[in-house]
Amino acid sequence: MNSSIVLVSAVLASLAVGVLTAYSICFSMFRLFRIHARQVAAERQERSMVGSNRVVEG
Repeated sequence: MNSSIVLVSAVLASLAVGVLTAYSICFSMFRLFRIHARQVAAERQERSMVGSNRVVEG
């Protein structure tokens, strides 16, 4: 009986560590995606500003 409590506790601790590891990996990846999306948006905005500053003669 005593060893089964230790075994169940070890399994639950292992699951908790796995869940926390997966959460931290996902959180880090979403942070990287957010940084990338901001950089792409800034580049697009810069390109549109450069394109709109052209003088059109005609």
